[in-house]
Order: sequence, then C-alpha cells, then structure tokens
Amino acid sequence: MQSTELVGAIQRSLAELVTYADELRDLDQALGDGDLGITVSLGANAVIEALGAIPEDARPSEIARAAAKAFANANPSTMAALVAGGLLAGSKAWADVEDVDVAAAAAFVRAAGDNIAQRGKTQLGDKTILDAILPAADALAAAADGAAGLEDAIAAAERAVVETRDLQSRRGRASWLQERSIGLQDPGATAMLRFLQSWQKAAAVVAR
Repeated sequence: MQSTELVGAIQRSLAELVTYADELRDLDQALGDGDLGITVSLGANAVIEALGAIPEDARPSEIARAAAKAFANANPSTMAALVAGGLLAGSKAWADVEDVDVAAAAAFVRAAGDNIAQRGKTQLGDKTILDAILPAADALAAAADGAAGLEDAIAAAERAVVETRDLQSRRGRASWLQERSIGLQDPGATAMLRFLQSWQKAAAVVAR
C-alpha cells in the first residue's frame, strides 16, 4: 500500500470508527469517566482533516507522525496521549518503509503496543487496550497476506475483548472499581477491535 492509498484507507477507516462512539462512551461510563467516545471522535476527525492536507509524496512514517500529532492535539485525555505515543512509535518502525505490507503493519502495531505498555505501565491481562493490540500484532506477523492478517487480527482482538471481561481492571480509572470491574467489557480493547473492523469495512467498500 503506497502513501496515497494509505491516507485514503486511514481516512475511510476513521470515518467508520466514529460510528461506534456511542458504544465506546457507554462502555467507558461503566468502567471510567465516559469520555472515550469523545476522545475517539475528536481524534479521528482531527486525523482525517490533517491527512487531507498532507503532501501526496509524504512517506508512510510522515503520515503516521501527522496522525499522531493531530490525535494528540484534538483533546487532552490520557487515552489520546497513549494513542498518539503509540502512533509515533509505530512511525519509527516505518522509517525505511515505502510500501506498507502486512509485515510492516505488524511491525507498526507491535511498536505501538510496546510503547503503550511502557508509557501506561501495563501488561497483558491488566484489562486494557493492550490486550487487543498485542494479539492483533501477533496475528498480523504470522499472516501471509494483508486480507488474511486483518481477519486473524480481528479474531484475536475479539477473543481478547471477550476473555478479559472476567478479569479485574488493573490500570487507569477502571482499576478504582476493583472487583466490580469483573464482568464488564473493557472500552479500550473494544476500541481497538472496532478500529480493525472499521478498516475491514472501509476496504470492502473500496473493493466493490
């Protein structure tokens, strides 16, 4: 996927992602402060606008950096800072990338996840967005092509969303609920799942 295709894919995916804002708000109200829907909507729309003004010859790494800056500047939430930091880390994994294939996508997602883990002081099983990101990265890394990799990444993220419901949240505002967080669906992991599904839906529309 060359830069022009990448920009279009990101914009279409984020336009689809914002349709899940109410769901993410509701999940976050149960476990946090209820602002995830706003964070995703403001950040996604800011990225769409920023990429609309990016030069056509921008490299994938520059596209990722522009997205990170736009997402961070859109709102001051902790999640926005974590996502922006992850995007910046991913951009470094694309330092020498001109054509984004499934291997490059896997490297990006892994770098983003590792950065979020470090900055958020979290690990797998803490019931956060990381529980969906890292399995998705592994699925992409094991895939032979992009379509299969995306399908496997969605399946991996969906498993994480379901399996972590029975865990206690151990990071962020959700951790304040302690045992009461058990049985509730993590909004961050759900947001990652919805992004992957949005990417797939956007790609399907273009393919028609």
